Amino acid sequence: MTRRFIAVAALVIASSAVAAPPTTVTVSIDKVMFRELSVSAHVGDTIEWINKDVVDHTATAKGGAFKVEVPAGKKARVVLKKAGTFDYYCEYHPNMTAKVVVTAR
Repeated sequence: MTRRFIAVAALVIASSAVAAPPTTVTVSIDKVMFRELSVSAHVGDTIEWINKDVVDHTATAKGGAFKVEVPAGKKARVVLKKAGTFDYYCEYHPNMTAKVVVTAR
């Protein structure tokens, strides 16, 4: 009985050490604004911008960590590759700003 308990306990501990699978974090763009001004994610997660406007936008990180074009009425995605706090903006509408905080798993 004791060996069986130890084996089960070892499996529980081992399974809890498995990292959570990557997820997708969504940011809406509407009325020339990023609706989620600050989001959190992990390295390996995807951030997806959904442009509800009738004009194109970008999500351009200061420092060059990412840059995506988000056409009017479309979506764009990027996989987050490193940890840090990334302020970003729209190149066409520089008053549109937001940030994503990325942590390691």
